[in-house]
Amino acid sequence: MLPKKMEGVMMVDLVKLIINGKEVEAPAGSTILQAAELAGIEIPRLCYDKDLSPLGACRLCVVEVKGNRLLPASCVTPVFQGMEVETESPAVVEARKTILELLIANHPLDCLTCEKAGACKLQDYCYRYGIKGSPFVGQKHAYAIDDSNPFIVRDLNKCILCGACVRACEELTGADNLSYLKRGFHRKATTAGDVDYIDSDCVFCGQCVAVCPTGALTEKTMVGQGRRWDIERVRTTCPFCGTGCNFDLAVKDGKVIGVLSNPDAPVNQRSLCVKGRFGWDFIYNENRLTTPLIKKNGEFEPASWDEAFSLIATRFKEIKEKYGPDSFAALSSARCTNEENFLVSKFSRAVMGTNNVDHCART
Repeated sequence: MLPKKMEGVMMVDLVKLIINGKEVEAPAGSTILQAAELAGIEIPRLCYDKDLSPLGACRLCVVEVKGNRLLPASCVTPVFQGMEVETESPAVVEARKTILELLIANHPLDCLTCEKAGACKLQDYCYRYGIKGSPFVGQKHAYAIDDSNPFIVRDLNKCILCGACVRACEELTGADNLSYLKRGFHRKATTAGDVDYIDSDCVFCGQCVAVCPTGALTEKTMVGQGRRWDIERVRTTCPFCGTGCNFDLAVKDGKVIGVLSNPDAPVNQRSLCVKGRFGWDFIYNENRLTTPLIKKNGEFEPASWDEAFSLIATRFKEIKEKYGPDSFAALSSARCTNEENFLVSKFSRAVMGTNNVDHCART
């Protein structure tokens, strides 16, 4: 619960309302959905994302407000003093069931083989409300699957027009590569001119994949590698630059099969560049060195780590004794952690006795 006053902090105007019979306080200007989250009440949603502008497109977050004959979308409806809200009333549940039936009327029901099974919000909500099929029969889309680029598979047959990818591309990445095309049944979220991803202005950051709630956008590198419930998520720091972005390695059977965004990452939340999200495959590159090499008789030969460290220590000592401490210099990298860079500095100054230490990020 948010405090009304805090010493030395600007006062926040609070609004009192009732949600599911529970008194809730929320900052003035909050939406019903935000107020419910503050109270620990979960409201289903497909188009809403806390990092994106509210849209109110999917209507799955509708609630019942006392005195209102309509069912407003909670993600775009502001709270007011004394408001009374029901998030799971019979009318609300019936509306959500109908919305889900409409969504899957033109949605491929290939959940058994869909790459997003286990991480698909549409599938989760259909399970929650017992939706097994749709009574609505009509024309269906038959879009060709776009796998033109090496990173993202786009299947517009599974798109529910929530607009999350469009807003993420515009608001988070700033690329403006995606927008809406056409109207009515033929409306689609796609690239300018409806060209393939590879021919568009896409920067392949994968932000659209991270926010997509269905199987419309998936990581190409993870196709066929494992279901989401088989994957262990291991938090790590991106090694490609000094920004310090965090993400989760998707690990199955002890092997990395992809990278997944983590919204709790303190530096970047879910945002990643193309290198951070898709540049992990060097781990298993056949040209990667996996053991130290020492040149003997003009040829590099495999050596143990102890042998390599011993040789380095011996040569450093010899160079220092022969040419003096300032013959040594260390250049550190932004790809290393702060702790590793500190050790480079300490080794240079305390062991080698020189202040010749520089860092690539300085320039």
